Amino acid sequence: MHDAIQDINQRLLKYFDALYFGDVGLFAELFHPQASLFCATGDFVSMDVRSYLDIVAARQSPSARHDPRQDRILSISVPTATTAHARVQELFLPKRFTDELVFIRAGNEWKIISKIWHFDLSPRA
Repeated sequence: MHDAIQDINQRLLKYFDALYFGDVGLFAELFHPQASLFCATGDFVSMDVRSYLDIVAARQSPSARHDPRQDRILSISVPTATTAHARVQELFLPKRFTDELVFIRAGNEWKIISKIWHFDLSPRA
């Protein structure tokens, strides 16, 4: 189980990099091709991973805007050999996001199969 937590932790660090740098290729590596993404903050959002990657490709990244980087892992749990959950937070100005990421073990890798996010407006750091 300890190895699984370390593996998930490493995936999360890559996830934070993908968010901050707007790295579509890295996101494609992290997400399962059949992943689904959801948000209920404001208007309900539901999309597949391809739609999400299109949004990432079209927007300016926080690094390009020289925004401060504030990301952190709140929790990781690995209840089974094939499923895991992580709760993380990151800043994408003007919003602070809390993401619930569900992972599955696909072959020899952990992949994000579901992302549910919430956001609050954050004062500029």
